[in-house]
Amino acid sequence: MTQVPPAGLHLIIDIETQVNLSNVEAIRTGLEQAARVCGATVLGCAIHPFGEGAGVTGVVLLAESHISIHTWPELNFAAVDIFMCGSCDPHRALPVLRTLFATDKLHIRAIERRGLL
Repeated sequence: MTQVPPAGLHLIIDIETQVNLSNVEAIRTGLEQAARVCGATVLGCAIHPFGEGAGVTGVVLLAESHISIHTWPELNFAAVDIFMCGSCDPHRALPVLRTLFATDKLHIRAIERRGLL
């Protein structure tokens, strides 16, 4: 098998916070802004709340892939995945996430996604 250049970069981000974990509009606005600062094209966004004080799940569909989120307010935790291909840089989303969730407590793992020949 021959490795080919990366198809894209996938960031797996664990966020510790008490801010905006149930706020559907703040999350929608923040994730769409994060996509735009990365240079991505937003195709659609769906955020589903699980009720008063409960978490949300959501996805921003991008021409260049996706951003997804799931939050647990009871654990002060959000899990975010950002996968982008082409010239988009998912690292540019990090300041937006820090502002959205008012925290610097982000644990970030980066994975180069590749095809194999």
